[in-house]
Order: sequence, then C-alpha cells, then structure tokens
Amino acid sequence: MMAPDGSDGVSQCGCKGIRLCLLCVNRKEKEGTKDPKAAHHFIYNPETKLAVCKDAGSASFSFPGIFLWDEFISEEEEKQLINSMDQDAWNPSQSGRRKQDFGPKVNFKKRKVRVGGFSGLPSLSKELVLRMQQEPCLSGFQPVEQCNLDYNPQRGSAIDPHFDDSWLWGERLVTINMLSDTTLTMSLEQGLPELGPSEEIHVAVRLPRRCLVVVYGEARHRWKHAIRRQDIHKRRVCSTYRELSAEFLPGGQQAEVGAQLLKIALDFKGIPI
Repeated sequence: MMAPDGSDGVSQCGCKGIRLCLLCVNRKEKEGTKDPKAAHHFIYNPETKLAVCKDAGSASFSFPGIFLWDEFISEEEEKQLINSMDQDAWNPSQSGRRKQDFGPKVNFKKRKVRVGGFSGLPSLSKELVLRMQQEPCLSGFQPVEQCNLDYNPQRGSAIDPHFDDSWLWGERLVTINMLSDTTLTMSLEQGLPELGPSEEIHVAVRLPRRCLVVVYGEARHRWKHAIRRQDIHKRRVCSTYRELSAEFLPGGQQAEVGAQLLKIALDFKGIPI
C-alpha cells in the first residue's frame, strides 16, 4: 500500500500540541514567538571526539557518547531500503514528519507495553543488525523497535530538542541516515560552568548520507537531541533502532515481557503498526 497522504507526501499534518509543521503553522499567530535564548555553538569532530567552537571564541571540550560509522550502507542497499519502505504506508506524524513504526504499542505515561499486535522488525533489517553487532560499541545490541521517519522540507519536517524514553528503551540509540546529509543538534540548556551556566550550548553533529550514528552515555542522558527544520534541505529518511532497558532484561522486573518482545523482534517478520 502506498502512503496515505498523496503522491507528494506533503498534504497531511500529524502535529499535536505545541509541535508545528509548515502546514499548520499558519493556524498559529506566528512561529517562534519567544526570543531565542543566547547560545554557544560548537561542531562535533568525530576524529578527536571534541566539540569545537564555530567561531573560535571558546575552548573546545570533550563530547563523549557519539559514534559515527560513515557509509554504513551502500548506495544499492539504500535504494533497496527506500523502495521497500515506500511500498508501505507512511503515516502523518508530528512536526511535519511521516513515520512507519515496527515496535510494540506503548503507553509511556502509564508505563504499559503491549506485546499483542507486534510482529517484529522488518526482514531487510536482519543483515543490518548483524553488521551493527560487529562494532565493539554495539556488541550485544538487540533492537526491539525500529522507527522509520520521513523528513521533507516542503512540510517543514523537524523534531524538537528532546530526551528519548529510558524506562523501556535502553542505553544505545542507533540511527541510519538516508537520502541526504543533515545535522543532529545536541543541546544543553543549563550550559557549562566554564562557558557560562546561564547560556545554552548547541553541538552540531554532522550526519552524512548513508552513515550510522549511535547516541549513548552522556550524550543520551544529559544532552537533548533534535533535527532542526533548517537542516532539512531535501528528502531525508532515517531508521532508528532501540534496545530494551535493564528493567526488561534478565534480572529486571519485566524480564518476561522483554523476552517476549526480543523473540518477536528478532524473527524479522515485521509489518508496520
């Protein structure tokens, strides 16, 4: 089945609350009514693992918790993955994105997860997950959710700064970036003492097309992450894989549920929910 929102993939809006896309922003008085907070801007250097000041006005600092794997997939694999995704329905999501979710139904507010209806990860992901596991920082990585997201500049696609859940989802967030380069913006609202604790800090992590990025540790739990609207220049599709938290692993309070989820996920027979 093709995407439900038309051949251009632009005509529907899935925004809720304060999150906006270009299709719904005209229903508000204007976008961005608050004055932007002063911020220091840095660029992540994957070779040195330092955040380097864009204007050389501040010292660099160590930025742990990011791993980049250039050319994780080939051009042919990228084409195959996108073609497969576009055969399934893309559902409108918030902030001008579209999504396909291969994961269990979850109520994060009530902390409830439902196994029924979950059919696992898609078959094309099996080889990709095996490849991920060859990297030392992804040793033992067993994802139970894959979320495909479609970004388009015509829709004003973006995702606001946020932390991913840590009740159900574990330490490592793994994303494959496809179709275009973009930038993952990490932000620390309270700042750093050496740079001025009242001023926000942004670290730009450049994501080349077909790369894989892992966010973990301090970058996962201390820094919010976002994809800014101005960093989407053409269609971008990403697949994000999430593993289970300790609560759902052997020895955890919900280990039995976790075992069921893993068994289903890693059969790789999934269809989008």
